[in-house]
Amino acid sequence: MAIALYRKYRPRSFKDLAGHDMNVEILQNAAKSGQLGQAYLFYGPRGTGKTTSARLIAKLLNCERRATDAKFRALGEPCNECAACKEIDAGTSFDVIEIDAASNRGIDEIRNLRENIKTAAVSGRHKVYIIDEAHMLTGAAANALLKTLEEPPAHAVFILATTEAEKLPATVTSRTQRFLFRKLPKTVIATRLTEIAKTEKIAIESAAIELLAAAGEGSFRDAISLLEQVSAFEDKVTLESAERLIGRVGLARVAKLAGLALARDTKGILAYLEELNTDGQNLVQITRDLIHYFRKALTLRLNPALEKSVGLELTEDELASLAELARGADPAFLTGLIRDLIRAYGEMRYSPFAIVPLQIALIENTGKP
Repeated sequence: MAIALYRKYRPRSFKDLAGHDMNVEILQNAAKSGQLGQAYLFYGPRGTGKTTSARLIAKLLNCERRATDAKFRALGEPCNECAACKEIDAGTSFDVIEIDAASNRGIDEIRNLRENIKTAAVSGRHKVYIIDEAHMLTGAAANALLKTLEEPPAHAVFILATTEAEKLPATVTSRTQRFLFRKLPKTVIATRLTEIAKTEKIAIESAAIELLAAAGEGSFRDAISLLEQVSAFEDKVTLESAERLIGRVGLARVAKLAGLALARDTKGILAYLEELNTDGQNLVQITRDLIHYFRKALTLRLNPALEKSVGLELTEDELASLAELARGADPAFLTGLIRDLIRAYGEMRYSPFAIVPLQIALIENTGKP
């Protein structure tokens, strides 16, 4: 059975961990100076590299070459060649214990952990406990973990990973070094997808790559999974085939609909919505994308200095098109339209007639045909 692409292309060193430069710099500096901590909390959206970073730390702590070669240790990277690094990459290391807190969330599991942690590492120098979805631990389990987190044995390191850090007790988070893993910009994901497609000899249009990167919504893992899905469909992946497969339209279609709305072209809007509906496009997702597009347009209209931050999710051409649209937009019109689209989006999610709330919102804001 073939290995999933997101596993095949999981970063094996910090230099491959794109989009988290500050986190990488801090952790590498700690590794270079031999000051890696014993308790970390990695938090942020799904698929942004939290568990991967935890495994990289495990490799840094147990890498055999780092233990004997001071010059190499100053690089702040694992060698990926010694037995310890290979075992951790393969998921067969007895010194790296990954716990899914969603299914092992009770106090009994934590008590077992506290007993097992007393034993030394099997082959490496450190035992690394990676607790995924740590916010799922019960209150009693989290309390049972407190003392161990505060004063772990010298050979033990804890790394908690979670998408919902606010659900963790403050008593737990205060005992860890905290690192935020933000959503990754579309441009960063698109660059990585292009590299993978080239390596895997996947023929895919650049517009389709950008669509997959946007559909990943800041998650490398989700975007790579989508690339694998569409690559199995046809010899050359086009934007149209990618839209059909993942149920999401490219930004060009959203921009066209936005342009029709700002031009108050109600007839054109209704004709284009019928075309999208006939093509079987996901109108709920289109509405969501349209809200985000108008939000960015309103932001640029009121504060053009924010172009750089708004542009993180856009290509240069997309940003230029958005900026042009924003310059000619009326802020009051955009504000009212966004408000009505948000209401329509809420109604569409539970309506058997998804197109109707969207039509009404656009008609009310652009005038009757």
